[in-house]
Amino acid sequence: MGMTSFYMGSLRYSPCGRKRKNHCANPVKKKRPTEFKPHTPKQTTLDKMRARQQKQYNSLMEEYMKSGEYHKIKGDCSKKEPMKYTGTLVKGIATMHKSNAVPIINQQQAEDIAKMRRN
Repeated sequence: MGMTSFYMGSLRYSPCGRKRKNHCANPVKKKRPTEFKPHTPKQTTLDKMRARQQKQYNSLMEEYMKSGEYHKIKGDCSKKEPMKYTGTLVKGIATMHKSNAVPIINQQQAEDIAKMRRN
């Protein structure tokens, strides 16, 4: 007995049996192009509160800039000079035990560290 195709002559199925995406029984409708409308965001309650607060309380920086006092504010914002050791107090560095570095201030300290021994 031979195979018969149930889909023979159908508009929804192809001769090999696959379902057609676009078929004549239900043609694809073309979409109409939509008109361009500029976006106008709605003012939310939070935006209204912010606008009201901005009118009521001006920022201090804006007030200072308008009055010309902004550049007269005290305080030095320049870069600090790096700290440097001048070498007047510490005479040298000694190792007390293993790699423990100790600053030497006078001759007596240098002699004491030299005489120290592990017990």
